[in-house]
This record gives sequence, structure tokens and C-alpha cells, in this order.
Amino acid sequence: MAEEPRPWAWLLKTEPDTFSIDDLHKKGQAPWDGVRNFSARNRLREMVVGELALVYHSSTKPTAVVGIARVCREAYPDPSQHDPKSEYYDAKSDPAKPRWSMVDVEYVAHLPRAVTLEEIKQVPALKEMVLVKRPRLSVQAVTRGELETLVAMGGGVLPAAGTSETKAAARAKPTMEVAGVAKTATKSKPTKAKKSTAKPKAAKGKR
Repeated sequence: MAEEPRPWAWLLKTEPDTFSIDDLHKKGQAPWDGVRNFSARNRLREMVVGELALVYHSSTKPTAVVGIARVCREAYPDPSQHDPKSEYYDAKSDPAKPRWSMVDVEYVAHLPRAVTLEEIKQVPALKEMVLVKRPRLSVQAVTRGELETLVAMGGGVLPAAGTSETKAAARAKPTMEVAGVAKTATKSKPTKAKKSTAKPKAAKGKR
């Protein structure tokens, strides 16, 4: 049986009043933590360094794809699951076999124009997109055609070659140039996350 090809890219949902594309831009890179859905967690565990991800603002009006990130560290245990003081604490997660994972992502670009969910639903080429069929899933696979369509709708430009479908090739980080970097139409509130003197605080609000 032929092996199923790897997803071309991903879509990551986040609440902008907690951690937005602007916050990722300021930090440069950040952990994508707080995922507490098994299907979403499994997608995180599939990610490979160098793969692209569309950043999607949820729990706001309008919800929309607002920018592009790149995976810069593959899945590792989310420490918040073992912290009783964290809102993401999971008492059933065994430290020897953690339930929950996270990845690190780095900022690539804002889309010059946010692409709303309502717009996406009107495009025939995107009718099979996971975002349309399972809109509540916080981490989703994206095909090459979907990635190209969405970035074009937002006024961005993808590089000539996207991410590789093989893990070995994908580890060589592809460069990405997106034209017209600008603020998105979706406004975000200032992040409430406190700064850490040890290392950048894990981004909250991703589930």
C-alpha cells in the first residue's frame, strides 16, 4: 500500500487576545503550547522542521488567516501539563509518558490582508479544507493547493519551492518571502502573558 503523502503545510489556531500574530512577530519564535485535543496533538507530532503553518485568529470577529509561521522545533512534551498552577495542567498525564506535546514556531510574515472564514467558505477550491469541514480543530493539515490559494487571497507570495514531502529534505529550512508585509485587518489586544527571565514564556490560548 502506498504511503500517504505528508501534508504540505499546517494551520494553527490561536486566540489573538492571548497570543496573536503580532506577538509572534515581536518574539521571533515561540512554543505553540496549550493544545489539549488528541487529534490536534497528533498533528503537532507529525510536524517537521521547516514546514510552513498558516496562523489563524480564532475567538474574534472576524476569524481569519492572518499570517505565516514556520516550524523550527519538532514536537516535545508540553511542560504546562505537569504544572498544577497552569491552566493547562493535566493530572492524568504521566511524566514518564506525557500526553501532550508542543512545537516551536518562528515568525515568517503577516499576510497583507486577513482572509476570513466566510471568504474561505465561498471558494470552491477550498471546500474540502479541514477548516471548512472541522472548523473547531485547532491544528490542521493544509494541502499545497489550499496553501497557495489562501496566501494568494491574502496578497502574499509563496516561494517557488514549498516544503518537501520527505522528512530529510524538509529539515533544510526553506526560505520564504512574502510581499507587502503589513498589519492584518484583525486587531489583537495586548498579550497578558508575563515575561520570563529564564526563557520566553510559552504562548497561551492555543487549544
